[in-house]
Amino acid sequence: MWDEPRPPRPPRRVWRDWVVVGVLVPAIVLEGVLRTDLQWRPLSVIVALVMTPTLLWRRTRPLLALAVPVVVAGLIQLVTGADPAELGTMAYLLILLYALSRWGSGREVAAGAGLIAAAILASAGAGHLVLPGDVVGAFAVVLAAIALGGAFRYRARARMRELDQVKLLEREQLARDLHDTVAHHVSAMAIRAQAGIATAAANPDAAVDALRVIEAEASRTLAEMRTMVRVLRRGEESEPPELAPNPHLADLERLAGRSRVGPAVEVLIDGDLDGVPASVGAAVYRIAQESVTNARRHARHATRIEVRVAADDTAVRLRVSDDGDSTAGRPVVPHGYGLLGMIERADLLGGTCEAGPNPGRGWTVTAVLPRTGAAT
Repeated sequence: MWDEPRPPRPPRRVWRDWVVVGVLVPAIVLEGVLRTDLQWRPLSVIVALVMTPTLLWRRTRPLLALAVPVVVAGLIQLVTGADPAELGTMAYLLILLYALSRWGSGREVAAGAGLIAAAILASAGAGHLVLPGDVVGAFAVVLAAIALGGAFRYRARARMRELDQVKLLEREQLARDLHDTVAHHVSAMAIRAQAGIATAAANPDAAVDALRVIEAEASRTLAEMRTMVRVLRRGEESEPPELAPNPHLADLERLAGRSRVGPAVEVLIDGDLDGVPASVGAAVYRIAQESVTNARRHARHATRIEVRVAADDTAVRLRVSDDGDSTAGRPVVPHGYGLLGMIERADLLGGTCEAGPNPGRGWTVTAVLPRTGAAT
């Protein structure tokens, strides 16, 4: 507790603070007028009224806001022997004590608790708290106010940790989507550009075809990036944007086909895919997309990439394999953001993802995801 810092960004005065002060002032005056058992009526009313504005600084200066009325009341009691806190409305000191426990540092809370304890003992020594039960009750009320402030303090801290965790997960998700989307399309554009450069001299038409493909890939990349930007800036448009550029299992067919450069991609889908959650479908597509991108980038001398998806009642299984050189710059251990992102996607859904060389030639990525996708 001694090293506990103040909570960050305490709120300043709000309209509720002025309402509290506005209610207490007439309540103090009314109590001073109606109560007939007050021994020091003018003094008690004046002290209560003068000290009320300290409530306005209870969050930004919690120890000072509590210390001023306590010290002033203690000095008056020491000099005159009167009890300036005999008004029931002086219970607003408990609000200051709660605010100290909620917004003060550990040392400020310790100092404030010690100050209040000294005031209670001094009041008991002066004869204002006669019975031992009165002293015990005073300490119980003080500890209750401190405990309540501490409970709200640590509840707010736990809430902040939860929000930070959610933000971290959102950043990781965005990083994976950015990598999967941009890396896939940019890799395709780079391969096409290399092919265009290689064939420009001998076959200008092939170079023009490569430029058309690069233009199409760039347009798709720009469209998906704009979708992500709309997600990040949602709320600024009249119509709600899509929550994410989430592909589906049906989009796997877009990966299939034969290109002028690089191996052909064959997509095989087996089993009933109806009812597969969107999260599972998006994860399967992204893992397959990243695997195809890696194969085109690293699989030397490969002629074929096979994407096979099989679904049953419990799981959706993905297998992406190629027939290239398995040792051509592709380590067996997880390495790089692409493979790390695939493993994280599968793990978030309670599944697994593994990658490694085939016994003969080629490289295989396998992922098994629960069909329900509810294991997160």
